Amino acid sequence: FRSTFLSRGHPIIMALPAYPAKATVETYGQPYTLSHRLYFKDEAGKYISPFHDIPAFASEDHKIVNMVCEVPRWSNAKMEISKSLPLNPIIQDSKKGKPRFVHNCFPHHGYIWNYGAIPQTWEDPNHTDPGTNCKGDNDPIDICDISERVCTVGEIKQVKVLGIMAMIDEGETDWKVIGIDVNDPNAAKINDVDDIDKVMPGQLAATNEWFRIYKIPAGKPENTFAFNGDAKNRDFAIKVIEETMEAWKKMVTGDGFDKLSTMSTTFEGREFVKPEVAAEVVSKEPAATEAAPLDPSVHKWHYVKL
Repeated sequence: FRSTFLSRGHPIIMALPAYPAKATVETYGQPYTLSHRLYFKDEAGKYISPFHDIPAFASEDHKIVNMVCEVPRWSNAKMEISKSLPLNPIIQDSKKGKPRFVHNCFPHHGYIWNYGAIPQTWEDPNHTDPGTNCKGDNDPIDICDISERVCTVGEIKQVKVLGIMAMIDEGETDWKVIGIDVNDPNAAKINDVDDIDKVMPGQLAATNEWFRIYKIPAGKPENTFAFNGDAKNRDFAIKVIEETMEAWKKMVTGDGFDKLSTMSTTFEGREFVKPEVAAEVVSKEPAATEAAPLDPSVHKWHYVKL
């Protein structure tokens, strides 16, 4: 075990390995419907949880993370790791019993970066963050990959940590890590948050605007940010990731979190199962079919004035 004292809070105990993860996905059900599921397998062909079985960090210095890609850039389907289903497949989020799609807030179309989550992290809804004065949103920590290649849903990629924004979503802390794929042509030029606008002018302003307005067409209020909306630097971001990793470890091994599925086949938490048990879970899913047609409203422009 390695202990590191963080300036933001209590000591963080790091007992988990850091390495670049690889996985394949299997698709079930019908895309763009609530039957759609993407389950993960490791290199040995064993079903794994993308929430619990993939390391958060891909490098020992914690400057590179494993990112589970949920939403490719320019797409609208709100895909996310399920916290409640066994093995935590990626599913499409729903609203009022229907698949959820984010609105296109002019001039943005869909998500403006590859969007996903860092595994083995969790924003604790019972913990008030000292920097935001708000409790966590009960999700793995989000990450925006600003690299040029569009990802695929379920792809695991290694992303260099650059900075972080502290969005406040309906009174909850919803951290947004900003990073770049280690294989991107600009990765060597961007090492911290201050480098982003030097290479990609307007990226941080667009990111701030996107998160502020993207729920407004659905009747939600404008989102706000802590720290005056500024993106904090890489070192700050790494500390936040480490803290959410510690919160995840308490959740995945402790009691009182029954609404969260912690089924895993690699990490030995409270719901560690054998591979054949995991396979039985997946065997119950319907076969994959062609995607459902998209309603034309998915492509509608929405003009938002703040």
